[in-house]
Amino acid sequence: MGERQNEPFQLSFNASLKVDFQGSRVTSDGGLVLVRELDERLGLGDLIAKHLSDARRGKNTQLPLADLFRQSIYSRMAGYEDVNDAERLSQDPAFRLIGSDKVWDRGVALTSRLQTFETEMLAEEENFAALARINRELIGKVEAADSPQRVVLDMDSTEIPVYGQQENSAYNGHFESTCYHPLLLFNREGDCLAAKLRPGNVHSAEDWEELLLPEIERQQKLGKEVVFRADAAFAKPEIYEALEERGVNYAIRIPANENLERDIAELLPRPVGRPSIKPLVEYKSFLYQAASWKKARRMVAKVEHHQGELFPRVGFIVTNLSSPSRAVVRFYNKRGTAEQWIKEGKQAVKMTRLSCHRFRANEVRLQLSVLAYNLGNLWRRLVLPKKIDHWSLTSLQQRLVKTGGRLVKHARYYWLLLAEGHLTRRVFGAILRRIWALPLATG
Repeated sequence: MGERQNEPFQLSFNASLKVDFQGSRVTSDGGLVLVRELDERLGLGDLIAKHLSDARRGKNTQLPLADLFRQSIYSRMAGYEDVNDAERLSQDPAFRLIGSDKVWDRGVALTSRLQTFETEMLAEEENFAALARINRELIGKVEAADSPQRVVLDMDSTEIPVYGQQENSAYNGHFESTCYHPLLLFNREGDCLAAKLRPGNVHSAEDWEELLLPEIERQQKLGKEVVFRADAAFAKPEIYEALEERGVNYAIRIPANENLERDIAELLPRPVGRPSIKPLVEYKSFLYQAASWKKARRMVAKVEHHQGELFPRVGFIVTNLSSPSRAVVRFYNKRGTAEQWIKEGKQAVKMTRLSCHRFRANEVRLQLSVLAYNLGNLWRRLVLPKKIDHWSLTSLQQRLVKTGGRLVKHARYYWLLLAEGHLTRRVFGAILRRIWALPLATG
């Protein structure tokens, strides 16, 4: 005879030990309740109600729009990269509790409902445009409370490999893969201000004005000084001119060529004598005008001679900053953190999981991943105790979000009993106090 259904398992190595499964009472994502408290403080629910429209009628409205939206965002924050995971998470206590009280007992959306929400409801033109507005206004709530007078913008592109015949996927020779090629804009705090999914074979700087110029206008209306950084893919005269017209300072890497190297010829020969273990670094600033430029611009060159290397390492930056050459190079090098933020987005919130056939559906998935990334980044930089505020989003996911818990229901209350691991009672309390202390309106 087979074992009776729902009976606990008896193990032979220990007669007093029984094992049972209570999926609707036990969660492995208990740390999400902290993020839900932060999202309440930031007023994400108000932004959802303000910008997203719901054309559903009748029984289709049993799951509120905000609940579906949060389920999409929070599942990515917890590392569930596909809507197929919704089948298993539908009764998970953490995902039930982050929604409205309508889903606490019934459960959250199953795969089919969540897929319809992401690929059809959010793919409608009005709702799709609203996703970018929700993302920007969420960051704007934080900026309104505490924002530096000098805003640094970093723009970069990345590769998202695809599989199968997905719309607008194409082979990219630089990445040597069939992919999508999204463009991303960050501030120096790591918030992703804007994102655009593009076909795989476009140039890295394609559509730069669509993301960059509105952000510059927004910041300058607030009286902020704007500075822009980017790698050599954005070394284009039309970008320099647009930034100069708007009074924006910039530092952009530019590919080396014979003319540029001729201007630093005196720095290129190897130093006479025995090479030092420590690299010899020299800088030079000079004016340079390429054939396609309307005027000469300042160039900063950095030349490094390393022990055991025959030729020096040479880099050029075009800039309108007035800082000393070494300071310009140091400022530009901090642009590398944008690459780290992209990497975190790929690893922690599965930004690369664009598995739909339709391009618009994949655009929606990218925007949802960006929102999940930003909510995690705001959690990290606004309310984490100093001891752990340097953790990556992957570490936060594995150490704080992935906290086991058991849901107990009483007549008047729900109790979520959490296991103490990395998320201890002290850490939980410290994060909660910081959330409550944020100078932002609730709801």
